[in-house]
Amino acid sequence: MNQQQKSLVTLTENYTYQTKKSKQFMEKYRPIMADPRAVWGFNLPMKEMCYPIVGKRSSGCKIWDIDGNEYVDLVMGFGSNIFGHNPSFIKNAIAEQLEQGIQLGPQSELAGEVAELICELTGVERVAISNTGTEAVMTAIRLARAATNRSKIVMFSGSYHGHFDGTLVKTGVNSGEGKAEAIAPGIPDKIVEDVLILDYGNPRSLEIIKSQGNQLAAVLVEPVQSSRINLQPKEFLQQLRQVTETLGIALIFDEMVTGFRIHLGGAQAWFDVQADIVAYGKIVGGGMSIGIIAGKANYLDRIDGGMWNYGDASSPQIKKTFFAGTHCKHPLSMAAARAVLMQLKVQGNSLQEELNLRTSQFVNKLNSYFESEKLPIRMTNFGSLFGPISSGNSEASENATADIGINLLSYHLTHRGVLLLRGGGFLSTAHTDADLDRIFQAVKDSVAELQTGGFLPIPAAKFSQVR
Repeated sequence: MNQQQKSLVTLTENYTYQTKKSKQFMEKYRPIMADPRAVWGFNLPMKEMCYPIVGKRSSGCKIWDIDGNEYVDLVMGFGSNIFGHNPSFIKNAIAEQLEQGIQLGPQSELAGEVAELICELTGVERVAISNTGTEAVMTAIRLARAATNRSKIVMFSGSYHGHFDGTLVKTGVNSGEGKAEAIAPGIPDKIVEDVLILDYGNPRSLEIIKSQGNQLAAVLVEPVQSSRINLQPKEFLQQLRQVTETLGIALIFDEMVTGFRIHLGGAQAWFDVQADIVAYGKIVGGGMSIGIIAGKANYLDRIDGGMWNYGDASSPQIKKTFFAGTHCKHPLSMAAARAVLMQLKVQGNSLQEELNLRTSQFVNKLNSYFESEKLPIRMTNFGSLFGPISSGNSEASENATADIGINLLSYHLTHRGVLLLRGGGFLSTAHTDADLDRIFQAVKDSVAELQTGGFLPIPAAKFSQVR
């Protein structure tokens, strides 16, 4: 058995022993529970470690699994938990509402205040409330098509907008410029015919939009893509706003991740771009399921027909499209959302500014370490969202052994009590300096073990010392 095989066997044995109940959970329920997360990152050499950690409880920035292991969490509800897990002000709001009941059918007593707070904090004119980010984006597209009486939309390569059929597309292979195709079986070709996929941040994309402007209902944008955090094209977004406004195309911002995180006003405020429709979620719900469709009244009026008054002859004047959902404005979600929005309002932008700064400092510290070790890893951040980017070192990126080592790094970190999201994650107000020190030490220890195991390069100076 060579050095790498021995290292992988040792890691696998230690990892699966430490998290054996999580593995048993997946083995027990796999026959009956279909779960895409159960096969994330599936790789034959690492197959025995391919299962999600099963959580038992959480508090602050920590999660405990069913084996009793403690983790510093960087997944943070996929970006939902900016205040950490189970903060008292959200827990108390939910408990109070639970005591009063979870009435579905009557209007939620808190819904109006939630909508009012979103308008106040973000500058939008009207708000509709759904259950998930996928629903919010799907509805935003429908509103744009209803308002413009056009069908085609533009999306950008690398973006993610939920699991609605109409957004599950990618650039077509050997097809015309902007031609889209479905990313998976089960998505009808007819649905993606009305989608153009363009290159994000590329001025050429603006020219294509101009050339097809009279057919386009909307341009759907993830202002900073979770898959390419380092691409933050302010000038492009501002030019895109000008083009879409001139051509009567709805500009839709998908702010599931950036909303309330980079700035109190989200990416709109950060990039100084006012979209026509904005989709929010995650942070607003405080851990509860929620989707927000917000924006200009002339689009949101398609939900309910627009303004009218009691006591006169007025009536809804705008032709409506369809929008519904049993659990929309769920009382528990409204209680959590109101608590979150009130807390955001009280703290103001100082919350985001401090988190942004702490994340930048942490990323710089990691990058200094990776550089000192001559590792093909570089991190970047957009506010308190951070993750890996290409180091630009083509020689390293072509090294298959180093690539395996980087993939193994997440398993080593999980084994040392750090939960990651795609090699990065989110910082919250619950992460302390001690927590960041713990993460940094876990990174150093993991890298050292991968170097010893022959999966990552050892700097020449250190190599001579080892010898």
